[in-house]
Amino acid sequence: MSVNKVILVGNVGKDPEVKYFDNDVSVCNFPLATSETYTKNGEKVTQTEWHNIVLWRGLAKVAENYVKKGMQLYIEGSLRTRSWEDQDGNKKYITEVMASNMQMLGRKGDNENVPQASPEMAQPTAAADSSMEEETDDLPF
Repeated sequence: MSVNKVILVGNVGKDPEVKYFDNDVSVCNFPLATSETYTKNGEKVTQTEWHNIVLWRGLAKVAENYVKKGMQLYIEGSLRTRSWEDQDGNKKYITEVMASNMQMLGRKGDNENVPQASPEMAQPTAAADSSMEEETDDLPF
């Protein structure tokens, strides 16, 4: 048995990019920044990590309509690494978070009248649906 699960709370680095394919299938990509602050030698140090987020179908449409640069998001999903060859024949790799759940966060009033995206809204595939059945509202905050 193995587990591939990612939970992130961070800020959107740029407005989402959405592409549409046949049968109105959409995919959305954007970077998400998470930061960790700690003290080193008496100085406050902040380390920021950038994550490549990928949303499909309903979640992609919600992101297209409501997610903007700077917004704080809760993202839940799994890691995927893919590779390709660039123009010079060099093999390139990218690790992405395939999101299965997204919630918009922030101060009260920031996201008023904005629906929260859930797996039900996203109409996940059968494979993703079976893994989400066990999940509850166990948010880490």
